[in-house]
Amino acid sequence: MEKFDLEEINNKVADLLDVIDSFIEILEVENSALKSFDVEKVSSLFEQKSKTVSAYRSMSAYFIKNSDYISQLESDLKQELKEESKALDALLKENELLLKTRMETSKNVMNTIINIAKITNNCNATSYGSRGSYSPMDNNKNALAINRTL
Repeated sequence: MEKFDLEEINNKVADLLDVIDSFIEILEVENSALKSFDVEKVSSLFEQKSKTVSAYRSMSAYFIKNSDYISQLESDLKQELKEESKALDALLKENELLLKTRMETSKNVMNTIINIAKITNNCNATSYGSRGSYSPMDNNKNALAINRTL
């Protein structure tokens, strides 16, 4: 491998490390926001996170395709890449757990609200009975609509 190629690969690894650092920063902020239930902050990070994920996937694909290049790297650079990747992996796992927890919590809250609304609706609603007369007893089939956004 020529010196120019090795320099180019070192530059690509440096770029990958920059992307990993950006990804780590975003995940730290997002995880903190998820822990404090700051939905607006999480939402504001979405576009930046999407772009960073795309860049990370693209650069990772390059190195997966050209894995022999990594063996040519200096040991210090390989070690730094390994440590940064481990840190990113840990944050990604925490992020996944927090997101799943928050989504499940939101789903449970929404289901509770829906069930309370159904019970309240059935208790207070009246309808026409089977003989065409006004009857609070035949109110089990009243309609209930909820605009559900999670």
